Amino acid sequence: MSYLNIAIDGPAGSGKSTIAKHIANKMGILYLDTGAMYRAMALKMLRCGIDIADTAAVLKELPNTEVFAENQNGTQITYLDGEDVSSLIRTPEVSKGASDIAVIPEVRIKLVALQRNIAEKSDVVMDGRDIGSYVIPQTANKFFVTASPLERAKRRLKELNEKGLSLDKTLEQMRDEIVARDKVDSSRSFAPLTQTEDAVFVDTTDMTIDEAVSYVMERIKK
Repeated sequence: MSYLNIAIDGPAGSGKSTIAKHIANKMGILYLDTGAMYRAMALKMLRCGIDIADTAAVLKELPNTEVFAENQNGTQITYLDGEDVSSLIRTPEVSKGASDIAVIPEVRIKLVALQRNIAEKSDVVMDGRDIGSYVIPQTANKFFVTASPLERAKRRLKELNEKGLSLDKTLEQMRDEIVARDKVDSSRSFAPLTQTEDAVFVDTTDMTIDEAVSYVMERIKK
């Protein structure tokens, strides 16, 4: 039996996660935020006082780290060593750590194995950096969602403010951080952020969420 797998890739703040959640809800299928898994892995290292730049130390702790994700009533719950850390992995420190730890091949291999196992057993919408290019390259439903760095910075600041995580940063500083993160994600040697040739390009800079979701839904139906 074959399952419907939808891959939505893109940089931070592009709107890919929101689009993926809406599509999963409309189609009644599973949504998997793969980025949350990397955030959980980064949180573990931060808790252990491990410098994520110290690859040897990360690899030493990797066998003692278990990350799992499940859907509960339309909401993804991310577990770290059996603890629900869904509300603890959205801080700027963890976000940066997730981007840094994602360059380590062994970390990606461990989490991708879990992601592929889910895709093999269910209809699923996945969003991340390398879903269409590396995690489930066989799917015919691939999308690359992006927006201008400035627009993504505005969205990020708004999201953090709504969560009560006010930051002493200007819009320009947030934009520069996003550009730097894009560079890290797209230049890593193993499974970088990239748009595959068969992915549909979606620029959400001037789109509402409803417009972006409709655009993607129409192409899935085709």
